[in-house]
Amino acid sequence: MIAKLIEKIKQTNAPICVGLDPLISHIPDYILDEKIKKYGKSTKTVAEAFYDFNMAIIDKTFDLIPAVKPQIAMYEEFGIDGMIAYKNTVDYAKSKGLLVIGDAKRGDIGSTSLAYAKAHIGVSEISGEKLSGFDTDFVTVNPYLGTDGIKPFIDVCNSEDKGIFVLVKTSNPSSGEFQDRQIDGTPLYELVAKKTCEWGELSMDGEYSNVGAVVGATYPKMSAILREKMPHTFFLVPGYGAQGGTAEDLKPCFNKDGLGAIVNSSRGIIAAYKQEKYASLDFANASREAVKDMIADINRVL
Repeated sequence: MIAKLIEKIKQTNAPICVGLDPLISHIPDYILDEKIKKYGKSTKTVAEAFYDFNMAIIDKTFDLIPAVKPQIAMYEEFGIDGMIAYKNTVDYAKSKGLLVIGDAKRGDIGSTSLAYAKAHIGVSEISGEKLSGFDTDFVTVNPYLGTDGIKPFIDVCNSEDKGIFVLVKTSNPSSGEFQDRQIDGTPLYELVAKKTCEWGELSMDGEYSNVGAVVGATYPKMSAILREKMPHTFFLVPGYGAQGGTAEDLKPCFNKDGLGAIVNSSRGIIAAYKQEKYASLDFANASREAVKDMIADINRVL
């Protein structure tokens, strides 16, 4: 699967993904008001508004980008209706030829971990019939439980040609509370990186592995260390834009050939219409222009 992502990045010359992480505050009033009239003030109203919002952004950006990354928590907040909107968003993005990174940060052990893997990137069988749950192309995973938690995902990656991104060094301010702690003189995030490389050897797809790493743009010095230690690991890079990461900050996440990473932006794209720069545009066209600007900004430093 990582080879497919790389090919789409090359085709678009856009090493970015749009984070479809809607909040009620992101939704234009006219969309929300229309749904309230139809469904009342309910979880279905929000879910339907999210889906319409996502579809409009996908319609305006799918020709520019290789992938989208919906954050499942934004949809889970609204229960079953929200999860239906998540699934519909995944399906709609794929119908437009986009790859989908499900940002779910799952992780457990044994049969539970396998169930998570099947739900998000795999299939289940019922009386000989294969059924898919969410059917994303990639999913983010939490490595805290060790190999017991990751191996079931790798097995599904190999059987279904899918991929995962392991949390290694995240972009949030408090990530260092655990990730930077020294263990026998080595930061924990480096130990996780080493293990991620070992896991990656079990699912190679050309030069890179289907087992990628989440590496935040907000810690460029650490990104440079990880890039050197993980030459065959593809990075999913959060933290650009709204979280403070710049194009210069994320440059260390890439290899010398300009590959090796895909950079996410959520609020900076889907809520671009709230920025003064794009205020004259409707929300979907504002997102398109923000995507163009992000691509140019990143390619400028690559």
